Amino acid sequence: MDRAGIEPVSSTAPELVGSVMMTQQWRDLTFLHWAVDPDLVAQRMPPGVRPDTIDGVTYVGLIPFRMVGAGIARGPGVPWLGSFLETNVRLYSVDETGRRGIVFLSLDADRAAVVVGARAAFALPYRWARMRHGRSGDVHSYDARLRAPGSRARSHIVVRAGAPRQPTTLDEFVSARWGLHVSAWGRTRYVPNHHEPWPLREAEVLALDDELMASVGLPDLASRAPDHVAFSPGVRTQFGFPGDATRPRHP
Repeated sequence: MDRAGIEPVSSTAPELVGSVMMTQQWRDLTFLHWAVDPDLVAQRMPPGVRPDTIDGVTYVGLIPFRMVGAGIARGPGVPWLGSFLETNVRLYSVDETGRRGIVFLSLDADRAAVVVGARAAFALPYRWARMRHGRSGDVHSYDARLRAPGSRARSHIVVRAGAPRQPTTLDEFVSARWGLHVSAWGRTRYVPNHHEPWPLREAEVLALDDELMASVGLPDLASRAPDHVAFSPGVRTQFGFPGDATRPRHP
C-alpha cells in the first residue's frame, strides 16, 4: 500500500463508534523502544497488516505499567480483578485500510484470571507472571518473571522520571495509537480505543535486564540501550468492540 493512504499520526483520538466494550486506567507507564529493520518483524504481523515505519525503521516496544480499575463498558472498575501489573512487548502496525495500530507479541500480567479470559475472549497473547512495581520519589522499578513451565524469563527495569516534555515526532508515532490488530476468529480484527493525549515526561534508564523480548523471539535487543525512552503518569482509556481490519473505522 502507498504510504499516501496511511492515516496521519495524531495525538487526538477519534471518537469511538458504537458501544464501549471496556474502560481501563493505565498508570506509571514507561516506554522503552528499539529501532529495528521492518523485515525483522514483518512475519509477526497478522494477515493484511504490515510494520508501520518512521524514517525507514519500525520499533519494538517494552512497556511496563500498572492497570487500575479495569471495568466492563462504562461501569466502575472490577474490584481486585481489575487492577494488576502488566508488561507488554509490542510492534507498530498499519492495515490495508491505512489504519495505524499495535500488534502485541506478549502481554504479561500477574492476574491468572485476566490471562485466561483475555486469551479466550480476544486471542491476545497474555502470559501469567509474578510481577512487582516499586516507587521511591521519581524512581520506578518494574520486575517480572514468567510462571509458565517452558519459560522462566525475567525482566528488571528501573527508570527515573524527569520533567514534563512536549511530545516529539517519535513520541507520537509510538504513543498515538488508537487501536490494536489481532488475528482472531479466523480474521484480522481491529480493536479501537480512545483516550486523552499522553502526558509525557523525560526518563532515564537506571537499570535494564530483560529476557521478555528474547522469550518472544527478539534475543538481541536488550543487550543495547533503547533508542527511545519516556515516562507517563498515565491515561484513562475506553475500548470499542472488535471490527474487521479490512474495513475503515468510519462507514
